[in-house]
Amino acid sequence: MEVLILLGIIVVMNMAGFFIMGADKKRAQKNLYRISEGTLWNVAFLGGAIGAWAGMKHYRHKTKHAQFKYGLPMLALIEAGIFVYVFTLLVERLRLF
Repeated sequence: MEVLILLGIIVVMNMAGFFIMGADKKRAQKNLYRISEGTLWNVAFLGGAIGAWAGMKHYRHKTKHAQFKYGLPMLALIEAGIFVYVFTLLVERLRLF
């Protein structure tokens, strides 16, 4: 059960990261009020870095900003490692029962 909950949270946060990049790109093109970089980073830090990085690449948004160009892929790799580690622990825990 814990594995499914964690997987759901990860999927939702990464989808949010992906779509928030697209929304900010569209707002930028239309000269509308933008989503703050703090909000983009908060979504990334709360488990959505992989989706935010994918959104950055897909929408070609924030690709010239060094903090996003280098920081998001680094954070995505760190989060991916954490996710694999936590899933491994949960699977091992389930095997014990």
